[in-house]
Amino acid sequence: MTDQGTNGQQPDRDAGAGAETGTREALAANLFDLRRIIGGLFLLYGVVLTIVGLNDSEAEITKAAGVHINLIAGGGMLALGGSFITWALLRPLGKQLQEQEAKRDRLLAEQREEGGGAA
Repeated sequence: MTDQGTNGQQPDRDAGAGAETGTREALAANLFDLRRIIGGLFLLYGVVLTIVGLNDSEAEITKAAGVHINLIAGGGMLALGGSFITWALLRPLGKQLQEQEAKRDRLLAEQREEGGGAA
């Protein structure tokens, strides 16, 4: 089975599939966005450290020079992880990829029109 249409020309795949491809790329970009992964890990470790810090004994606090180091570190990690997640949600990579894909599709369509007019 060939990809040619009934008139012997190649079907215009990019015109219809451009949005679908951009959406797929956008989903992949958002799924593997390092800001989300790093933010999620910081949130996870922040929760663990906060729970450990809430259950610290007096001996452990004394060992850390009287500072609730696990609570402070856990709170810092929660704040940093939250800022990474917020940044990723406010400026998603998928939107930029869709814009680039749309620009590329427009350029390809213009090139086809120029090439089709000369032939």
